[in-house]
Amino acid sequence: MQEQMAKANKAAWETKAYLAWVRTFGTPAEMALELKQTHRHHLRYWLKYMGDVAGKRVLNLLGSNGRKAISLALLGAEVTVVDISEENRMYATETAAAAGVQLQYICADALNIPDEETLGEYDFVLMEFGILHYFSNLSDIFAIVHRRLAAQGRFLLSDFHPFARAWLQTDNLKEPTGNYFDDSLREGPIAYTDLFPEEERTGLHNVLIRSWTVGDIITAIGQIGLFIRTFEEIPSAQNPKLPVFYTLVADKLE
Repeated sequence: MQEQMAKANKAAWETKAYLAWVRTFGTPAEMALELKQTHRHHLRYWLKYMGDVAGKRVLNLLGSNGRKAISLALLGAEVTVVDISEENRMYATETAAAAGVQLQYICADALNIPDEETLGEYDFVLMEFGILHYFSNLSDIFAIVHRRLAAQGRFLLSDFHPFARAWLQTDNLKEPTGNYFDDSLREGPIAYTDLFPEEERTGLHNVLIRSWTVGDIITAIGQIGLFIRTFEEIPSAQNPKLPVFYTLVADKLE
């Protein structure tokens, strides 16, 4: 199943992704200028758990267009990104160059990183937003996190809250419209579909995703041998009574 998901998702993320980022964030030069001014804001969910990152090694798995990785590099971190999309790599590396920072970007499936052991160990591994649903087995990706973390290293995971996914639409609903426990493999539009007008969506591919519950996520991280420090749930701005995403912090204690 994972091989099928990776093949479909690579095709999806290598179709018009670069153009989508230009339309959303501007050219790499424009994005670089914006990041120089606002990089701390882009890291606001994690810096309180990371402290001073200058000189620290950070691995950003599924790092997409590189905004978080470049923001960390602007604070002096040594950052490596792993992402399946060549178009994401192009946008990120061009932005990093324009921002004047070094960024190692490996275009690969996170579960099949070439010569993974040569990457060494990292002080932090960061995974953020819209990532866990690309895996059919959480223990596989968390095993890589565990291998790449140095002793006393820290894993930071932020993603959309499973409850929010099940509720789907929080306004004026008395009952959830989704199934919180749905574990089926399903197709969905690529994240940037709505950035294109209808007539320009030709050729965009669907992604293949699988949902996870909070229990699934916490259990998989605990079973791989990481010590969970924090599970912070962030309320929705539209409806503060409901969570919209979460940040989980776990340490490698050896």
